[in-house]
Amino acid sequence: MKLDNRKTKSIIYRVKISQNAHLVLWLASLVSAICGGLYGYDTGIISGTLLLITKDLHLTSGQEELVTSAILVGAVVGALCISWLSERFGRRMSVMVVTAVFVVGAVACSRAPDVTSLVIARVFLGLAVGGATQVVPTYISELAPASKRGNLVTMFNVAIGVGIFLANLVGFVMRDAWGWRPMISVAAIPAAFVFVCMFFLPKSPRWTADNEGLTSAVEQLGRVRSSHKTIHREIREIQKNASDMDETERGWKGLMLPWARPAVVAALGIAFFTQAGGLEMMIYYAPTFLSDAGFGNSSALLASLGIAIVYLIMTLLGCIFVDRIGRRRLILIMGPGSVISLLGLGVMFALHPDKGSVGSWAIIAFMLLFMMFNAGGIQVVGWLLGAELFPLPMRAAATSLHAAVLWGADLLVTSTALTLVQLVTLGGTMWIYAGVNLASVIFVYFLVPETAGASLEDIEAALRRGEFRPRRGEDPRIRSSH
Repeated sequence: MKLDNRKTKSIIYRVKISQNAHLVLWLASLVSAICGGLYGYDTGIISGTLLLITKDLHLTSGQEELVTSAILVGAVVGALCISWLSERFGRRMSVMVVTAVFVVGAVACSRAPDVTSLVIARVFLGLAVGGATQVVPTYISELAPASKRGNLVTMFNVAIGVGIFLANLVGFVMRDAWGWRPMISVAAIPAAFVFVCMFFLPKSPRWTADNEGLTSAVEQLGRVRSSHKTIHREIREIQKNASDMDETERGWKGLMLPWARPAVVAALGIAFFTQAGGLEMMIYYAPTFLSDAGFGNSSALLASLGIAIVYLIMTLLGCIFVDRIGRRRLILIMGPGSVISLLGLGVMFALHPDKGSVGSWAIIAFMLLFMMFNAGGIQVVGWLLGAELFPLPMRAAATSLHAAVLWGADLLVTSTALTLVQLVTLGGTMWIYAGVNLASVIFVYFLVPETAGASLEDIEAALRRGEFRPRRGEDPRIRSSH
């Protein structure tokens, strides 16, 4: 891939710049981010359908946990397996495979005749959910310029919020008219739309440079950049990092290298805390918790819809401001609010307030506050950091591991939530999650530097120089080396 500067310029200035480069970039990000909406819908719809499925298929409480968590088992496997596909055939092709699995999985779940078939179908659907969370943020981050990477990658988070909101809206409005099977199968329609659209969108320029050559990479950049000067600068950065690369850094073995370890620790730690802090538990089980606290089914579902609305609003705000505020700072600002909200929620659950009392409304208020702080903080950053921290030669494997940790933590929380409530009460469970959120703030303060404004190549260069760390008393931001 390495060429002299004169030949590089010759290739670049022969490439035709798209007149709609900005539009193509946003369309590619938006269309691929719809996979986040599919993830949000397919995982969130269980909240509104679980009571119907339980009645129809006569589920026990253990089977309820199994049906709920089955999709997460598939997500862990999908996240780990997609790395080979992403590295071998590219990010765009992997997104197409993922959407095809979404279509088949949604239809299979809706047609399941019994509990066993439903669990197997949800595991299969989970392959697409896990694969999407690995490949889509990576695809967008490799298309995006450094100044817009945060905004564009977090469109995936916004889409998750849209999916969760739609799942709760359908669960509240259409559960009686549709029943649970159409509520699940409708997700196949947007998945098929994304599959078709991906044929017309650009490939990742960085994957293309590494696998198809510099000329092809320049052509792909020409579709999403508005000037030859910008393309020249990015290609030079890609070339420079490629010249420092050797075969020992590729794939899974690259993650064992000492200079890459700070990124691995930071990304996997953030991945764990993103899902282990209790947000997914709140999305899946809020109606169940509120019903146990004395709320009627309609009130519980309506509160769950409110939680989804707050999630959507906060992730949208996070998408807008994450590049201005910064990844690290956003978590440090919002994280303490999550801790306080869960402590208050635990107190209110422990007091067992009467239905309709001030205490019962305080439960709703603390739930919404927790959703506001958590969704607007670590949820915005968790998926983003996994897509931007790792060097190109190991990025596919590393982002797979990052997504697998995300889903593994989600599986741990979801499969143990109801059991934990039985062991330590609902209030005690909230206090445990408050401790997890406090640990996440401490982790970020000591181990995660600021990456806002740094290109993917800047981050890789900082790792190679041993400068990937927040410096106490100084600006913790990663600086450009170019």
